[in-house]
Amino acid sequence: MKITITEFVTLDGVCQGPGSADEDTSDGFTQGGWLVPYIDAAFVQRVSGWLDLADGLLLGRRTYEAFARDWPKITDPADPFAERMNSLPKYVVTNTLSEGSWNPTTVLGGDPVETVAELKSRPGRELQIHGSARLGDSLLAAGLVDTLRLVVAPTVLRAGRRLLAGPGATSGLRVVGQEATPGGLLLLEYEVTGQAPRGEYEGVAAFV
Repeated sequence: MKITITEFVTLDGVCQGPGSADEDTSDGFTQGGWLVPYIDAAFVQRVSGWLDLADGLLLGRRTYEAFARDWPKITDPADPFAERMNSLPKYVVTNTLSEGSWNPTTVLGGDPVETVAELKSRPGRELQIHGSARLGDSLLAAGLVDTLRLVVAPTVLRAGRRLLAGPGATSGLRVVGQEATPGGLLLLEYEVTGQAPRGEYEGVAAFV
């Protein structure tokens, strides 16, 4: 299976608490809900299409517990995401939980890179990371991520947990999809190509 990351981020790279004021207030974060003013039908359609590709959700413990608390409460049959989020297999990468409450759930203990690499080797389409920024960052640095999907909101918070801020190997990416929504969101899809390339600038003439 391929491993994909879907993250909502601000222009200054904050990924914490996009959906509501109390979604994630850890470390004193008070700016939650920053994505909501920009959500529109084009965003819903694109993100729903991405979710259609999933054969499972790959989550860190903290995101898993938040999702397990919130998603089962959404029972409206018209909700574009709830049925799939609740029914897809969930794989939670943790050494502090022995079982999950949001079925169907499989707990992946041990070394995260090794356990996820084994899961990735199985047949299927996509294992999707939603949220779980630290998990996604560590797997990207380990070379296990195939696709990165970003929903960029036109807002700057100057506070909060930032995406891809951990240590590790560099990553090069190639844009394979881009779209701007009427509400102002930028939807970007990247294919991971290996380590980040480098070069020397020799003037504009060298590039034309």
